[in-house]
Amino acid sequence: MSDRLSAAQAALNAGRRDEAIEQLIAAVTEQPARTVQVYRVLITHLHGAKRYAEGAEFAAKGLELYPQDFDLLNTYGVHLRRLKRYPEAVATLERALKVRPNDRGAANNLGNVLLDKGDGARAEKMFAKLARLDPRNPEFQRQLGRALLNQGKLEPALVRLRSAVALKRDFQDAWLDMAGALVERHQQADAIALLDKALEACPDSPRLLEARSVAIRQSGQIGEAEAYLQKLLETHADQAWLHYQLGTTISDRDRVRGNVHMRKAVELAPDNLDYIMALIESLERTRTGVEGDNIEEAYALSVKALERKAEFTPAHSKIVREVFQRVLDYERMEAVGDFVTLGRIWASTGRHTALLKQLAGVRSDADRAELLEQHRIWGRAAEKKAAASPIVRSRRTSPEGKIRLGFMSSDLRGHPVGYFALPLFDHMDRDRFEVFVYSYYQGYEDELQKHITKQVTAYRWWRDTTPREAAQRIADDQIDLLIELGGSTHMNKLDVMAYRPAARQASWLGYPHSAGLETIDYLVLDPYVKPERPELMIETPMLMPSSWIALGKLAFPDSHVIEASAPFERRGYITFGTANNTYKYTAEALESWARVVAAVPDSRFAFIRPEGLSVTFRNNVARLFAKAGVSRDRIEWVAVRGAHMQHYNKIDVALDTFPQTGGTTTCEALWMGVPTVSLVGPTIFERLSYSILTNAGLGDLCAHSVAEFEAKAVALAHDRDRIAALRGTLRDQLKASPLGRTEDFARDFYDMVATTLAAPEKRAAAVRA
Repeated sequence: MSDRLSAAQAALNAGRRDEAIEQLIAAVTEQPARTVQVYRVLITHLHGAKRYAEGAEFAAKGLELYPQDFDLLNTYGVHLRRLKRYPEAVATLERALKVRPNDRGAANNLGNVLLDKGDGARAEKMFAKLARLDPRNPEFQRQLGRALLNQGKLEPALVRLRSAVALKRDFQDAWLDMAGALVERHQQADAIALLDKALEACPDSPRLLEARSVAIRQSGQIGEAEAYLQKLLETHADQAWLHYQLGTTISDRDRVRGNVHMRKAVELAPDNLDYIMALIESLERTRTGVEGDNIEEAYALSVKALERKAEFTPAHSKIVREVFQRVLDYERMEAVGDFVTLGRIWASTGRHTALLKQLAGVRSDADRAELLEQHRIWGRAAEKKAAASPIVRSRRTSPEGKIRLGFMSSDLRGHPVGYFALPLFDHMDRDRFEVFVYSYYQGYEDELQKHITKQVTAYRWWRDTTPREAAQRIADDQIDLLIELGGSTHMNKLDVMAYRPAARQASWLGYPHSAGLETIDYLVLDPYVKPERPELMIETPMLMPSSWIALGKLAFPDSHVIEASAPFERRGYITFGTANNTYKYTAEALESWARVVAAVPDSRFAFIRPEGLSVTFRNNVARLFAKAGVSRDRIEWVAVRGAHMQHYNKIDVALDTFPQTGGTTTCEALWMGVPTVSLVGPTIFERLSYSILTNAGLGDLCAHSVAEFEAKAVALAHDRDRIAALRGTLRDQLKASPLGRTEDFARDFYDMVATTLAAPEKRAAAVRA
């Protein structure tokens, strides 16, 4: 035995696996023609160390020497599975089975890969054969059940899973599969009862206790889930899973306390990637304390986590990519994955919330078509799930009565959606309409929510409910038109719309793109925000005559004071700026802004964003601006959250983000007398500012190319008389425009709804059929 192999054996004998691996790697690197056993031992220990990429690399090298070795082929296939290289894994395991056709381990591995890649039919054949060969093997019964579940065959799957637990009463995986299947079918109560039986067979099992807490939470009983976990904390305080689940359960209501438990979970299980990711996501959403510190901690953890990219789930990739996006680390964003691959993964795994951040990634018509398809992928899956557990609908008992109009959003409170929707509640058409609101908000009632509650027929606030339960309860209200206002943004339940709880359904305001559901018939737009081509949206346009939004009085009061003089008059130089959310920023937009600043001598650029407290954010902005020759001292940071309106008094000209433009921020800038220059594109999210500026009488500030955008911005900066004049007149101009005439807006909106409902029900009927 060589010195390297002797050293490796000694290290293994002493329990020093990592040292043994390094010795084995050195041995095969220095002398590749080692025996097959050396390669077998090396890749086995690399698998144990979760070093899958290296394991695949050395397995491939070993197979060059020993192409028919069964153990190498089988283990190589397992490594490829861990790396999610499923087609290669299938081919490799099929090679292994040609060498040893009756090996049940390799057949089981191949079946698992087929399940991972969603090929339930082939997996069923594989596991059915194994179950016939060994009918008393509980694992084969379980895997056959999983293959059936993959195809939506619930009842046959449950038969197999029950067989598995009958053969092995304490078979936790089979119990968990059964519970998961019941939850998928919205049978949460049955799932909880099943888990109680499982706990009788496996008393105090952490996995089953955790599954029970998740089932309670997924049933919509957030408070009960919290109480259950708090009780377990008395006897299981040292269990990482418990702190993780408790943090997840309470974080939307109490972010600070949620972070405490998530940190504890990571402390107890520092290598658990799910726990690390949950902490990253929660930190990124934490608005208390010093927000810049929260962002930096989330970023540092994300950079470290990226080293384990091979282990990422779709949820993990979403979390870290959003952190990198927030601090403008575009290089690491690309390292996580590309626009098409990630978008399709997120869509196919039900992560609609991730698709919002895809909007800024559009660069071409091909991208626009791809983005629409990603939404359709999500929509088809949501509709299929809803169809498997339909709700009960009934006809209106008195169809000749008032129109029942529903608004579904968790943001009809102190939130931009609430501010823009407010005119509809302040100027309700009570002669023709009954108005219902549906909210799933997890926080506390604020003044705007109280105000809206007093105006409407009913404000249904359901903190603890599942999408299907919510859909049934909405259907029970016999709504004529249900309008969702939030898409899949935080705490909204877009998938309720997949059940079609109302006769007709629409989207408006909260999500600037087609949601992806064929069960949504209309999208409320105006002539300017409407896409250039009909193929860029799924729904039928439901058009307002002038503007699709109006400025609610609570968000746009006169108490926001505009300083009498423009910033350039007070400071001696032009200041450009933005208050847009950083998820809308792109490297192309930032570099364009920088070129504008460079073209206007002595000008500055102000970022009115809480990310200004993040060192990484500031450094990345400075680096991009430096490409245009703009030094760091010409960049200003106004790191605020919420109380930002006064800081528009520091900006002469606002520059819009692109391709996804501003909406709320464009309105805010204009309200504070700050003109905005915007780039117009073909589809909805590229035209929001175009609609606002055109309705405000500033359509000349809309450009149709990057070069024109920069030219208009520079020209406006040099037109100081216009900047000064707009400072004093723009607010009154807004008030007199369709954006400010809120009573007219409300009348037009209710007329539009009445006209739509009076028209033949062609599309909705076709969808239901």
